[in-house]
Amino acid sequence: MSIKNIAKEVFEIESKEISNLSSLLTSDFESSINIIIESKGKLIISGMGKSGIIGKKIAATLASTGTPSFFLHPGEAYHGDLGMIEKEDIVLLISNSGETDEVLKLIPFLKSQNNNTISMTGNPNSTLAKNTHYHLNVSVKFEACPLQLAPTSSTTAAMVMGDALAVALMKVKNFKDVNFAKFHPGGSLGRRLLQTVDNVMKKDNLPVVLLTDSIKDIIHVITKGKCGLVAVEDKDKKLIGVISDGDIRRAMETNEAGFFNLIAANLMTKNPKTAPHDTSLVSASKIMNQEKISSVLVIDHKHTLIGIVQLFDLGI
Repeated sequence: MSIKNIAKEVFEIESKEISNLSSLLTSDFESSINIIIESKGKLIISGMGKSGIIGKKIAATLASTGTPSFFLHPGEAYHGDLGMIEKEDIVLLISNSGETDEVLKLIPFLKSQNNNTISMTGNPNSTLAKNTHYHLNVSVKFEACPLQLAPTSSTTAAMVMGDALAVALMKVKNFKDVNFAKFHPGGSLGRRLLQTVDNVMKKDNLPVVLLTDSIKDIIHVITKGKCGLVAVEDKDKKLIGVISDGDIRRAMETNEAGFFNLIAANLMTKNPKTAPHDTSLVSASKIMNQEKISSVLVIDHKHTLIGIVQLFDLGI
């Protein structure tokens, strides 16, 4: 078998196992979502080995999508860190076999403190599954590992179940992109949602011409401005139009004989797309995509030009 076909076989095995997860869902999944929604505490996740690695990823996904969550190593918990778990917290315990000793040792404490517990295992008849309030079945028939030893399909199944929890919670909570951005202020999405055009727009030496300015003046200003356009204002400095370098090229092609007699009033597009200074970068991006333009003119309440924001300013 070729190396490429080996990869394809892994994809096929794991995708088949993931597809089967939906048939394993029970009312416990919905109940788990409900108790997490209703809880005043955090969702604490614990697991050993590969299950612990998956648990860290699930906790990170939940925390970034509006569900306070963190990972607690079962060994560290058993040796003093159980104090991190408060009575209001919900605990999700992950173990493919459902018989992992380090995880099972947490059960007596959780029962004594009356914590709501959820287990995620590949065996609904396991000790762990039987000693938690709710169970999420992530059992698989085949690992992608040819020896059926290394966790492959099983870890993927657990990861997908964790994603299902996170997405279900997002939808039930009506978690929006703006909420997501608050937890990711350093990412490109956070930047586009939390910052406004005022933060990135060109403010100084804006390329502006008057209605009666000649084509030579327009070309000079558009070149000096380096924005690929000029804004057209009336005598009261009110924005009334825009001329792009494309407008100039088209005028040159269609009106070659009278090209140098043209003025701004002949070339401008009236009522250009504008945005107030507090428009978010993501909203500016939507305007550009919808209108198929690469720049938006920023105006104040008097419809006076105060800046220009361009596509490359948005960090997309």
